[in-house]
Amino acid sequence: MRFVLIGPPGSGKGTQASRLSEHYGVPTVSFGEVFSAHKEEGTELGEKAAEHMDAGELVPDEIVVSMARKRLAEPDVADGFLLDGFPRTEPQAEELETILSEAGTPLDAAVYLQVPDDVVVGRLAQRSESEDRSDDDEQTVRNRLRVFSESTAPLLEFYRQRHLLVEIQGDGSTDEVFDRIVADMPS
Repeated sequence: MRFVLIGPPGSGKGTQASRLSEHYGVPTVSFGEVFSAHKEEGTELGEKAAEHMDAGELVPDEIVVSMARKRLAEPDVADGFLLDGFPRTEPQAEELETILSEAGTPLDAAVYLQVPDDVVVGRLAQRSESEDRSDDDEQTVRNRLRVFSESTAPLLEFYRQRHLLVEIQGDGSTDEVFDRIVADMPS
């Protein structure tokens, strides 16, 4: 199984990713971890990405795609994977499609966790209190949701046109959401 997990901050992607990885027997490839590994190892890609991140800019697609290409060539993902945090844009999705096509291993699905903004704000407010995170205040969260929505709409349409988009109601218990995902995934 090869699929991507898409959802706004606070949608439960991390929780669902670990459960889905275990259920399908595939590793989760978190692009936050991929970025961190490149940065810690001092790779050229890591240094270039850090320059953009330190300036408060988005990391250009070509750097992100180069990291993805390297990561998806590793042996642990040969039989499948769950991608979290990549692709984030339509050009990245197009590049992922090329990478997988070259390997003869197409994507099976793009799972989109739909969670109402007010639910996300509530979840992240709770996380902010329990984990003392300054990036989870309501104004910041609402801005992150706006940016996510604007940048993700073309990505969702990209996967919808390819009949790969699996839209899941992400509000509810962890078990309810997990069961919805598994029930709606292609066989």
